[in-house]
Amino acid sequence: MRKLLPLIGSHPGGRSAMTCRYRCGDACFHDAPNTSGNAYVGDVIAGALSRRSVLRASAVVTAAAATGAALTGPGAAPASAAESGAASGTAAGATRHARRPARGLRFTPVAPNTADAVTVPAGHEQNVVIRWGDPVLRGAPAFDADRQSAKAQAGQFGYNNDYMAVLDLPGERDRQLLVINHEYTDEVLMFAGYDADNPTRTQAEIGLQAHGLTVLVAQEERRSGRLTAVPRHHLNRRITGTTPFEVTGPAAGSDLLKTAADPEGTRILGTLNNCGGGITPWGTVLSGEENFNQYFANGDEVTDPKIAERLKRYGIKGGASERKWERFDRRFDVAKEPNETNRFGWVVEIDPFDPDSTPRKLTALGRFKHEAAEPRLTPDGRPVLYMGDDEKFDYFYKFVSAKRMKRGNSAAAREHNRTLLDEGTLYVAKFTGDSPAGEIDGSGKLPEDGEFDGHGEWIPLATGTTSHVPGMTAEEVYVFTRMAADKVGATKMDRPEDVEPSPRTGKVYVALTNNSDRGKDGKAAADEANPRNGNKHGQILELTERRNDPAAGRFTWNLFLVCGDPEDPSTYFGGFPKDQVSPISCPDNITFDVHGNLWISTDGNALGSHDGLFGVATTGSRRGQVRQFLTVPTGAETCGPIVQERRVLVAVQHPGEVDGATVEQPASHWPDGPGKLVRPSVISVWRKDGDDIGV
Repeated sequence: MRKLLPLIGSHPGGRSAMTCRYRCGDACFHDAPNTSGNAYVGDVIAGALSRRSVLRASAVVTAAAATGAALTGPGAAPASAAESGAASGTAAGATRHARRPARGLRFTPVAPNTADAVTVPAGHEQNVVIRWGDPVLRGAPAFDADRQSAKAQAGQFGYNNDYMAVLDLPGERDRQLLVINHEYTDEVLMFAGYDADNPTRTQAEIGLQAHGLTVLVAQEERRSGRLTAVPRHHLNRRITGTTPFEVTGPAAGSDLLKTAADPEGTRILGTLNNCGGGITPWGTVLSGEENFNQYFANGDEVTDPKIAERLKRYGIKGGASERKWERFDRRFDVAKEPNETNRFGWVVEIDPFDPDSTPRKLTALGRFKHEAAEPRLTPDGRPVLYMGDDEKFDYFYKFVSAKRMKRGNSAAAREHNRTLLDEGTLYVAKFTGDSPAGEIDGSGKLPEDGEFDGHGEWIPLATGTTSHVPGMTAEEVYVFTRMAADKVGATKMDRPEDVEPSPRTGKVYVALTNNSDRGKDGKAAADEANPRNGNKHGQILELTERRNDPAAGRFTWNLFLVCGDPEDPSTYFGGFPKDQVSPISCPDNITFDVHGNLWISTDGNALGSHDGLFGVATTGSRRGQVRQFLTVPTGAETCGPIVQERRVLVAVQHPGEVDGATVEQPASHWPDGPGKLVRPSVISVWRKDGDDIGV
């Protein structure tokens, strides 16, 4: 009998209350902002789901076992990792394909665990590339938690690293350029003696500087996959909560964006809650502003009913904000600057090769809680971006540019390409299932045709200055995109987070993390794309554009993975035998390796184990075979994975973020061991023998 791992906290998806508090302003414990009555996928029956009392959380373990390498603090023992049946092939029903996993996934899977360490497969090593507070810019001091200042933080690596992009660095051998998001701050884990009711101005200003992005040059060791930061390189850069941004696109200069400090509505200070992102084919990096609503206070003091409705749809609440920045900066007080909230929730674009360039907020891509902005090119060379709105019952979008990309690195090409995301059409997705209503009962039971699938359409919202939504101007569509999508009947999804088009097949993969409110009284019931009421574990949706053209108006779709314990009948792993996969819960960031495998990082594992990184084959006879590559320390989330041929990079976000933890009473000792401050960090993992990952 398998031993169950203890559940960590009682918040939805396995998160701690602290995570919900600091990352998203307790979004899970407030009514979802989407109260529209949109149609759901197909005709559904709102029946009660008979919930299982317990889901088992450990892997299908065989007699074969292996030891994983764990990066811990000094004196800490490395964690062990048992090899699952997916690797050994000795489980009942094992096949030849199970004994020989897909190329790129041939490693000993790490077993679910709760070690306060980064646990990686046997035969692999790891190192910390950079920690919160490490110097990035010239003149930045070494990190000193007792003497931290806003000026120091502005030159140091930010907090809670999330999405990462890695670009080649021409002319500098064995070096790469990293762009890393910093989503949010955990003040109670940053400042000794922190008083949440009475933060100081210094603490608030440090917090602002710890948000944003870091551009960092990293040096690779030629004989291994070790990667180390190169501090004070001329390309290194910090973009923070006070960095000036240019507003571009059709809503630039709109009255909806104007404030006392920016009467033109074209220049915004700072970027906040940067989560997912993407790399454009012309070499810039995109970053999505996600849970921006939590930084703003006193939304209940707005008396204009129209403005109040808009604030509510974006989750702007009354009273003080969590961090109390409004006490020191009026722009975070909605009663004083009601338009300031409209200046966040965008995709931003930066040029990592030009540290003097002004980053931009791209209004043509719409405003919502952006989790991703992943591009493809149409056959005629126009960029298309796929974007998720990470909120329960919110939507999945895409943008199709009106212009073709120009190849090359000439000044003319660069100037042209910087306009590609300012002109085009913004769409939202409507999904339709192909199974009879009675076969979708909220339990997760597969319909008679053997899979959750169907077709869908892209509903246009706006093109340039033309609105396609009755009763809304184009500017209103871009600034209040959620409300526009409500009006056209988009499909309510289970928290669409990261999106990744396959570079091999063109299929688009969407991580739907979870939705514990699905099927609750008065809430949307299960549908074929979101087939489980009380959905704790999430799913991965696979979308195929018509004729494989990203600009197409129609698509087909299926659920590639329905996550959870493989022994739970409601789970599905692409048709692969469920006794030969690693359990996986709450998919978040995703990426592809050079072999065409999808890699999935998790956020809030509801099976009792720590979050981790998983690889899964998407094609061939091994399609759906999930294999766990690593786990992260206590309280941490796995973010921003980059899977290269010889290394894997992971952003270990919010280690030690456990209810009741403080600087004085930490819940984790990662990465530097007891007596040291817990610090979010980026790690590199490689094979000891120097060979490629998973071959």
